[in-house]
Amino acid sequence: MLRAMKTHYQYLVIGGGSGGVASARRAASYGASALVIESKAMGGTCVNVGCVPKKVMWYASDISQKIQIARDYGFPKVDPAFAKTFDWPTYKTKRDAYVKKLNGIYERNMTKEKVDYVYGLASFTKDGKVSVVDKEDPSKVSTYTADNILVATGGKAVLPTKIPGWELGMNSDGLFDLKERPKRVMMVGSGFISVEFSGFFHLLGSETHTVIRKQHVLTKFDEIIQNTITDYYVKEGVNIHKGTSVAKVEKLEDGSKKVTLENGETVVVDALFWCIGRNSLIDMHPENIGLNLDSKGRIVVDGYQRTNVPNVYSLGDVVGHLQLTPVAIATGRKLANRLFGPEKFKTQKMDFTNVPTAVFSHPEVGAIGLTEKQAKEKYGEENIKIYTSRFNAMAYAMTEHKSPTAYKLVCLKPENEKIIGMHIVGDGSSEIMQGFGVAIKMGATKADFDSCVAIHPTSAEELVTMK
Repeated sequence: MLRAMKTHYQYLVIGGGSGGVASARRAASYGASALVIESKAMGGTCVNVGCVPKKVMWYASDISQKIQIARDYGFPKVDPAFAKTFDWPTYKTKRDAYVKKLNGIYERNMTKEKVDYVYGLASFTKDGKVSVVDKEDPSKVSTYTADNILVATGGKAVLPTKIPGWELGMNSDGLFDLKERPKRVMMVGSGFISVEFSGFFHLLGSETHTVIRKQHVLTKFDEIIQNTITDYYVKEGVNIHKGTSVAKVEKLEDGSKKVTLENGETVVVDALFWCIGRNSLIDMHPENIGLNLDSKGRIVVDGYQRTNVPNVYSLGDVVGHLQLTPVAIATGRKLANRLFGPEKFKTQKMDFTNVPTAVFSHPEVGAIGLTEKQAKEKYGEENIKIYTSRFNAMAYAMTEHKSPTAYKLVCLKPENEKIIGMHIVGDGSSEIMQGFGVAIKMGATKADFDSCVAIHPTSAEELVTMK
């Protein structure tokens, strides 16, 4: 698939993910000639095997959860067991069609904004050019040059290749290839991918196992989040195997997998997911131009996304700075502003502090800023004031099933209790965090929160009434 009109461009982007495409489109808006080279499908991880299809799965599992409490809300004929009748094949067809539609939108937007694009595997040549092996016809190789090159190739899942039988498992991308819902499933890892997968598999009716090395999931988040999600998942029936890891995996005659853990425990599952991290995707032969990588294989950049090679830039997951789609998009646009925009943008760069984020677990998680532990280490325990609240949201006041809500504000005493961290668990946390993130980014204090009149009845009102 080819839509390149020339061989030299002012801006050449390797990687058709959210960050790369956003940067190319912004460059084109200033009149720059731009080319995007993508090896798989436009939209990158987020659109194809990440944020978008994952959130679609979350919506399905959320409906399952609501079905289970429908009787408590006056729907006596809704059998809670109906929540386990999820039609995976039909839903997969609809989900895949939605993703394909988004791929087309990406292509049409680039065409409309005069951004050329090519599908193929890009690599640097030793003379600084970019060669592309065509996706559909590998015998066809094209070569391009550019005034400025952006590497935004994203990341790839880490696989535990030293574990016997590791190949019997799959990375998180494999979820979207499954044609049927596995009856028994295991996630290995404690990060957000593992937690999200565990949540929706459990709610959609699968026997769910999660293997973690420590005692809590989401260990990079504040303790209130770690404790609340871990305890709730265990209470709801997710089998969390704590303080252990996988020793080996064996295939049984019926096609299932026997997983042996380091603690000697064995679990038989139908699907095994390795959710143990992501590495930079470095397949463009950076050594041919002397591109510097750090000890973890990530492209080294400065605050302006510049690499050690003149006129070669990099951003997104491949550099390892906050692996979030909106961060890559914002960084890509700022880079294009600086390279091709008016003079006022010449010193513009991305601010990676106070970036709000969410985990689409059940219930949801929202976070911004420093954790309590980080704040005390940075400023001293005596300079930090913590506000917390735990309660059952009104949505569960009349239901037998209860889902937790837990909020925490981390405040800096010497600066009028400036809020330097906010960590929340509960229904709607992602939406709540987006709005409160603006206030915290602007430097809001606890007094600012207190001065805001609460909206009642909501869960978020607790954030402006905490004592």
